[in-house]
Amino acid sequence: MIKRLKRFLWLAIPIIVVISISLGLIGILTAQQPSISHPLTSLTEAEISTAVSVIKREKTLSEMAAFPLIALQEPDKEEVLNFTPGKLFQRKAFLVIYERSQNKTFEGIVDLTSKTLNSWKEIPSVQPAIVASEYELATQAFKSDSRWQTAMRKRGITDFNQVKISCWAPGILSKQEEAAGNRLCRGLFYYKGNRWNYYGSPIEGILGTVNLNTGKISSFVDRRIVPFSKENWNYDLKSLGKLLSPPKVLKILQPNGKSFQIKDNEISWQGWKFRYLMHPRSGLVLYQVTHKDGENIRPVLYRASLSEMVVPYGDPEPTWSFRNAFDVGEYNLGLLANTMELSKEIPENGLLLDAVFGNEQGEPYVMPGVIGIYERDNGMLWKHYEYNTQRNDVHRSRELVMTMTAAVDNYDYSINWIFHQDGTLEVQNELTGIVLAQGTASEKQSDDNFYGRLIAKNIFGVNHQHFFNYRLDFDVDGQANSVMEMNVKALPMGEKNPLGNAIAVAETPLTKETTAVRDLDMKSSREWMIVSADKKNPLGAAPGYMLMPGGNSMFFPVEGSKIRQRAEFATHHVWVTKYKPAELYAGGDYPNQTQPGQGLPKYIADDESLTGEDLVLWYTMGVTHIPRSEDWPVMPVHQVGFKLVPRGFFSRNPAINLPE
Repeated sequence: MIKRLKRFLWLAIPIIVVISISLGLIGILTAQQPSISHPLTSLTEAEISTAVSVIKREKTLSEMAAFPLIALQEPDKEEVLNFTPGKLFQRKAFLVIYERSQNKTFEGIVDLTSKTLNSWKEIPSVQPAIVASEYELATQAFKSDSRWQTAMRKRGITDFNQVKISCWAPGILSKQEEAAGNRLCRGLFYYKGNRWNYYGSPIEGILGTVNLNTGKISSFVDRRIVPFSKENWNYDLKSLGKLLSPPKVLKILQPNGKSFQIKDNEISWQGWKFRYLMHPRSGLVLYQVTHKDGENIRPVLYRASLSEMVVPYGDPEPTWSFRNAFDVGEYNLGLLANTMELSKEIPENGLLLDAVFGNEQGEPYVMPGVIGIYERDNGMLWKHYEYNTQRNDVHRSRELVMTMTAAVDNYDYSINWIFHQDGTLEVQNELTGIVLAQGTASEKQSDDNFYGRLIAKNIFGVNHQHFFNYRLDFDVDGQANSVMEMNVKALPMGEKNPLGNAIAVAETPLTKETTAVRDLDMKSSREWMIVSADKKNPLGAAPGYMLMPGGNSMFFPVEGSKIRQRAEFATHHVWVTKYKPAELYAGGDYPNQTQPGQGLPKYIADDESLTGEDLVLWYTMGVTHIPRSEDWPVMPVHQVGFKLVPRGFFSRNPAINLPE
């Protein structure tokens, strides 16, 4: 029987091989799996596995090798713009590989169709984002170190399991650390006790740094002992005790179903159409944003995403002055996305979507419910009441919101892309979570500490800022665009302005990259507009989309400061560059332990023309947070954002003819 089976298998092998080859050829000819219908479709689990297996087959990796980033290698822009359904297209994956034992970083590009390695190169002197296993590595390094143990005992802590350790990217490096070039992280320490919310009990006065290449502490300084709060700051309903009276139930119903349509990763709603992708670094990314104008489909944006963040803290004390997190590039914001719930992060009429990522071992996994999409009411869209006839015309405003939330240690963020019926696209960031607390002996606010405010007994909130940079690749009615700056001014009184009421607007073209580094100016109500360079609207003007800033701030770290040099993108509100596909991140590709001047300063160094070109506008918005007692123990949501508003793009109010 066994002999017959062997003989059958031997005879069957050529047939199986022929079938396999045939199927393989069919796969190459059709080029895609049924679910991969567009060049901008997210990587599938199978594709991530394929990419990693090709890397491991072609390169000898150590057991300590990590994959900090596995993402779609975005296809050529022209290929995407010229794509039609059924047309063959390339599928590639981009991978960052870090060899911890060698302290080397590599980038690889894998062709997923041919399963070959297209590109492999070492990127010298850079550090990729912190990966999950390094948090545990740092914890073990501290807890096994005698200096750390002594520091804890000096503070009355003998059960080291009661200490929670958080691992931060090292931020500002000393000259010795820069020269050594090792991969580092710094520890933040909290006393847990019998509480799950340990953020109210920071252990101050210690600055400890771990060499992640060796798994050992590279430097440790115990400066002073500071009391920490012993109170229970848990905020579950049982811990809070007496509760407020709840509002009555509010139901959100759409009895006829949702107004938006989803096909693969393409969404259509009220004239808008766009694609989305969940990127492991940038989070929620939009592509090919268009608006229907009559029978015409008109492009607005090719790609829009959060590019980078920086959060500088304003206390010069050495255990605090290194803290300036680049939350996107140092920690991979997309991988920190949370699973959301209906009736919580998004309303009950919403829809939750999953995302596929690869972990540091190169294994694919699905994160459920990390993207939310829903419609909401937004008050009035437009109205006029006519006194003569008592005619009242009014329309309610509906918005489509696409959102994600992410927790970066103590802070929580939501990123919201909001589509309006009047052709406006809005970005709204929401900041919440827990203030990064500083322990203090103070129980009352004093006037001698300028670096923050006492927000609870023994808890000090340090002044800090949050800066967000958005990369907006405009294609307003095509790729030939120019950028205009609009400034409003009052004219002096004179013969042409006898009553002094004249208000004039000046539109100035920004023609070169270095001259397009600009800042907000409330005195001139300054705004910027990307316009078509080769088309005119019915009134003879160039159709455009205007950047309408919301709340903002100036970057407070002073000239010459290390963080200002590392986060130069945050020192100006607007930058404009000629499109280059590799220029994606305002703070550079590798902001962790980066050198000064990376990202936008490098991108504008060649000072290219901005007239009639494919343009990218980079907008930086900031929040200055002076903590208050009402921020504790969890901050109410603070919103900051901007709008992209049509200006001369439509011939009239695009929502004027909405049916009631």
